[in-house]
Amino acid sequence: MNMSRVLAALFMAFLSSVMLAGQGFAASCGNTSAGFEDWKRAFSSEARARGVGPAGVAALMTTSYAHPTISADRGQKSFKLSLEEFLAKRGGSVIVSRGRVLKRSSAALFASIEQRYGVPAGPLLAIWGMETGFGRTRGNQNALSAVATLAFDCRRSEFFTDQLNAALSLVDRGILSATSQGSMHGEIGHTQFLPKSVLLYANGSLDDADTALVATANFLKANGWRPQTGYQPGEPNFTAIQAWNAASVYQRAIAVLGRQIDGNGASTLD
Repeated sequence: MNMSRVLAALFMAFLSSVMLAGQGFAASCGNTSAGFEDWKRAFSSEARARGVGPAGVAALMTTSYAHPTISADRGQKSFKLSLEEFLAKRGGSVIVSRGRVLKRSSAALFASIEQRYGVPAGPLLAIWGMETGFGRTRGNQNALSAVATLAFDCRRSEFFTDQLNAALSLVDRGILSATSQGSMHGEIGHTQFLPKSVLLYANGSLDDADTALVATANFLKANGWRPQTGYQPGEPNFTAIQAWNAASVYQRAIAVLGRQIDGNGASTLD
């Protein structure tokens, strides 16, 4: 074999070893808890390479595989209900009643939000009521473990990998910690923001109701909300509601409840 062929063979062997090393380095998804600890170690190495700091990496390594999160993610049966069934299950009439009270008692806050973002009280209160019962149930799961589990899980790994990267950034900034609690998918605060939305739209703790409502209005505006424009299905601002949640029945419920709270419809939930 001549020298050029030797060099070519050595180069190909080197390239192959680099490619294999890269494959070993990449964090691979899974469909059960098996492999989660190995995945965390691989993901932490990648996170360091992306600039995640010691606090974020340390918090990631404390996470555990969240079986309740996987069960919840696989069993979202309420989104298959009719609108009427969904509203009954979620307590739509209670949300409207309480929402109207809060709209009156916090009139100055909602006027300020609408002036700045163009979003009226109704849809904000509908989201708040639907997400956490106006702050009563904000979740009791470890938020970071929930997001890490879904980033590892193959079903929606790409989406939740982005969320986990955001969560680790929030830990580095002191906004989240290894013990922060949230809901089954890692949502936090009064209106249940995922970590990436916290980074993009929040300015302060979402455990404060006013801050959470402002952040929610900011989210809707960023997703195309236009002042003094309708938000029912087929109207321009319904697309901003669609950005909030992918489930069609949830989107329509927010529109219906918001209209009732704002007083722009019949007294019954239709």
